[in-house]
Parts: sequence; structure tokens; C-alpha cells
Amino acid sequence: MMLALFEQESNMSNKLLGAAAMAALLLAVAPASAASMGGCSGANLTKTESMIETMADGEGKMAAQKEIAQAQDALLNGKMGACAAHLSKAMHAGMMK
Repeated sequence: MMLALFEQESNMSNKLLGAAAMAALLLAVAPASAASMGGCSGANLTKTESMIETMADGEGKMAAQKEIAQAQDALLNGKMGACAAHLSKAMHAGMMK
């Protein structure tokens, strides 16, 4: 009986360690993949800025402009994952009415 309890506890510990390792891997890879999929580039920034300029004034436009500014700052600091995330948020804010 004691052996079965120890095996269950060991099995749970292995599962927790595996889940923690998977989470760490995902956090390490997510920003890199976001930058390559979303494409944080000057061309995409320009395209999004042009889209936002044509929007009617309002909360959505202001939110999108803030996200563009944060995306530009992240791009200048070499934080491609953060840049792609802000650029994506700006595009989504631009699509909302």
C-alpha cells in the first residue's frame, strides 16, 4: 500500500514537472513566433498607420494610435515579440467600430 502511494505521488510530481517545462518552453517560443507570424516590420507599421489614419475619430482610433506608438518603441528596442503583439492589438482596435 505504501509503495502504491509513493508511485502515485511520484507520477504526479513528474506530471507537474512536465507541465512546468512545457509552460517555460511556450513562454520562450511565443514571442519569437509572434514576431515571425505577425511580421513586425516597417512596412506593416506603415500599413497599419495608414489604416488608422482613415478611421473616424473616437476611442478605437485613440487606442490604435497608442498601440502603434508602443509597437514602434518595441521595434526600436529590438523587442520583436512585443512589437508584433502591439501591432496586432492596433489592427484589431482599428477594425472595431
